[in-house]
Amino acid sequence: MQFNPVTGDVLTKIIEIVGSENVFTEIEHTEQYAHDETEDLVFYPEAVARPNTSGQISDLMRLCNTYKIPVTPRGGGTGLSGGALPVKGGLVISMEKFNSIIDIDERNLQATVEPGVITEVFMNAVAEKGLLYPVDPSSKGSCFIGGNVAHGSGGPRVVKYGTIREYVLNLELVLPDGEIIWTGANTLKNASGYNLTQLMIGSEGTLGIITKIVLKLIPGPSQSLLMLASFPGNEQACAAVSAIFRTGVIPSTLEFMERRAVEWVIEYDHFQFDLKDDAMAFLMIEVDGNDLEVLFAECEKINAVLEENSCSDVLLAETSAQKESIWRMRRTMPLSVKSNSIYKEEDTVVPRSELPKLIHGIKDIGNRFGFESICYGHAGDGNLHVNIIKGAMSDFDWNTKLKQGIREIFELTVALGGTISGEHGIGSVQREYMDIKFSRAHLDIMRGIKSVFDPNGILNPDKIF
Repeated sequence: MQFNPVTGDVLTKIIEIVGSENVFTEIEHTEQYAHDETEDLVFYPEAVARPNTSGQISDLMRLCNTYKIPVTPRGGGTGLSGGALPVKGGLVISMEKFNSIIDIDERNLQATVEPGVITEVFMNAVAEKGLLYPVDPSSKGSCFIGGNVAHGSGGPRVVKYGTIREYVLNLELVLPDGEIIWTGANTLKNASGYNLTQLMIGSEGTLGIITKIVLKLIPGPSQSLLMLASFPGNEQACAAVSAIFRTGVIPSTLEFMERRAVEWVIEYDHFQFDLKDDAMAFLMIEVDGNDLEVLFAECEKINAVLEENSCSDVLLAETSAQKESIWRMRRTMPLSVKSNSIYKEEDTVVPRSELPKLIHGIKDIGNRFGFESICYGHAGDGNLHVNIIKGAMSDFDWNTKLKQGIREIFELTVALGGTISGEHGIGSVQREYMDIKFSRAHLDIMRGIKSVFDPNGILNPDKIF
């Protein structure tokens, strides 16, 4: 695609739409919009606009579509795939002013929110009413709900409650030509034509800009129990995961952490934890509900499975402080890994029974290519975050061999029945690996959908494909 720059005349029109106080062009102001949490990627926009109504976004899109100026929608900037980076320059449309919880409908267990609402703020608001919005990615304290929808984000509670796809009922959407549509209906059933709502989830801002979101809510559980189980090795811990589900118990959380990840949390966060010599891997398992007797019985079933899979020790958190401490360890893990070394994070997902083969293969690939890997993730979903650490690897090997190592990890993942991203999205950084999972025909269908929505290709270009 051939794009045009943001000229002085176009900039004047942008200012007329959103006001001069909401337009930035100086590097000191655009710098924060030039990167996200993806490692070592920086792309500066020519201009940043901060609209606060759907109508303003409509006018901006109509303007940019007319002049063929690339547009990158941006949420909280917490992404890990480069999905909100303006790789072609142009205009960044920041959604930071779309930060209202419009309505919490307790009768119908629904809420209508703007996409710039911080996920944890919304979770807390509905929790005050005894309700639960269970989609809680690690960055919930800073990520926007709109970004969660655009990237199909998950989190630890997906294993019991389902992904974000099961909680989005309807979306207000601004199309690249400026048209505003609603994608669905505020109902639990909808068999009326193509499901555009589901198409938008995970589309990474390449098809339209979300301006309102209608979300399903559920009653919140009143009780929970949390276990931390240690194992002599990664594969034993991973093998226990699918065995737990075969008992009929569905945990609300089932997280895997290898020893090195825990060591880095202890070092980074000055975390107090009795790390025994024989504990090489951990499962963090939570069950929730409204009947403590039922939950204790479920923990007993889980404990029996853990013992059958070489578990060496089980800690049952007895106080809320102990629970919070264990959760803090898991939530701090990404920050601790990022602080230690040059790294690259991959987001593999396989059927959970294949987790032992996946982690064994990842370690073998790392040994052959010379990199270390630190693995943790949402094991209950088969979702493993693989942090590739440069460590002692030479700059030459890091720059010339790493991509082939990553390709082999993804080839293994797909061979085991999985795919190349469970919740981080494809964005800029995973585009070159899409051929591992998808055939030419599959990719052509996706490109065809993109061209129907965005024939000029202005919206979030150079993402996914």
